[in-house]
Amino acid sequence: MKIVSTNPGRNYEVIGEIEAASEADVAEAVAKARKAQPAWAGMSLKERCDKIRGFLKVCEDNLEEIAQTMSKEMGKPISSSRDSITQTFSEFEDYMQQAEAALAPSVVFENDTEKHIQTFEPRGVIAAITPWNFPFNNISFQIGQPLIAGNTVVMKPSEEIALFTQLIAGLVVKSDLPEGVLVPIVGDGAVGEMLVRQDVDMILFTGSTKTGQRITEIASERSIPVLTEMGGSAPGIVFEDADVARTIDMLTMARFDNTGQYCDGLKRAIVHKSQYEEVLKAIKDYASKTKIGDQLEDDTKLGPLVAKRQLEKLEEQVADALEKGAEVVVGGKQPEDLQGAYYEVTALTNITPEMRVWHEEVFGPVLPVVTFETEEEAVRLANDTEYGLGAYIFTEDKEKYQRVARQIQAGNIAHNNAWYFSPKTPFGGYKNSGNGRSQGNAGFHEVCQIKVISEEK
Repeated sequence: MKIVSTNPGRNYEVIGEIEAASEADVAEAVAKARKAQPAWAGMSLKERCDKIRGFLKVCEDNLEEIAQTMSKEMGKPISSSRDSITQTFSEFEDYMQQAEAALAPSVVFENDTEKHIQTFEPRGVIAAITPWNFPFNNISFQIGQPLIAGNTVVMKPSEEIALFTQLIAGLVVKSDLPEGVLVPIVGDGAVGEMLVRQDVDMILFTGSTKTGQRITEIASERSIPVLTEMGGSAPGIVFEDADVARTIDMLTMARFDNTGQYCDGLKRAIVHKSQYEEVLKAIKDYASKTKIGDQLEDDTKLGPLVAKRQLEKLEEQVADALEKGAEVVVGGKQPEDLQGAYYEVTALTNITPEMRVWHEEVFGPVLPVVTFETEEEAVRLANDTEYGLGAYIFTEDKEKYQRVARQIQAGNIAHNNAWYFSPKTPFGGYKNSGNGRSQGNAGFHEVCQIKVISEEK
């Protein structure tokens, strides 16, 4: 089957066709990873890290080609694509620096006659299903810790970034990584299902809740562990004492960066009535100053959505809200002078719980805004979702922040301009946002088997 890759910023022009992996190709990829894993795990941590650095050097030498491919294929502004690549190099270094301490054996019990030593062993072959919204970052976020810990990985990115996947596969071959250590394959959801049904030891998945639940169901037939990072609909609570002028950069970044296409983005604004008008004015000011345009132009801030289907879904969600009484404060439509999957920075008010923009995940530059009067009401609105990946709280009162943060049903909470994302910080969600944690020591431990070795004195 051919996967046709298009440019969402230039009226969906075709930019390439790639053959999707067949079932035989998928089986061969897993077999290569299985063959390579013992030797990879048998290397010292330093040797593995040196090999990984060699791969990253090849990527650095091809940085502009990677950035151009990402931007053309999924719509990320070219400046953001370049930044994300250098950021990924830094994230890998962070993981490699953490690894020795995170994976070190430790004595967990000791008495006069014996001691128990906790050790960490790689799980083996890991299948990684990765999304399209941060193509290169996901190589560190989902692949970095497994590789460093001694696993081999078969990676199946979204079909929306098939050209990117093909490019990375070629760079792996050119690098110092032994054959089979990292095997990218091209394919759609059907290829992903083929992969998770193979003889793998663990599955890592980032994507929609529906797909993550399906993968978990398949894996349960063989008791294979699955780490999922799924949907999100993070609340952003703006309290009466919040300094809106100081925190609006975080609020708009968390909603509109990457054209609103990331799982833990701020997707529902919950604003104290006293701050309501100021917040709406700040969003309108942001919209008026933010360039939406061709993702290959250096001064573009917001590019197109990833694909026509994503634009159509976003339009349906907004139309549903308007039919049920929502009002447009700014935006609410495609820009008239652009051809492709573009959508204006949008804020909606008069929101009710039955509207899709409130109870579904919204992947796009659309922000529903509701008001509250009491702290209890704010917490109730924040938790009124099936998701629990992140949350944002804007207040100058640290005691209030801590009190509210403890009540929010989410895995990661941000305070004003202090975001929670770091390679050293565990990341994951509550409820239908997933299970398990990536990053930090917790991320290393997820991709390892814990073995306790008892020793007689």
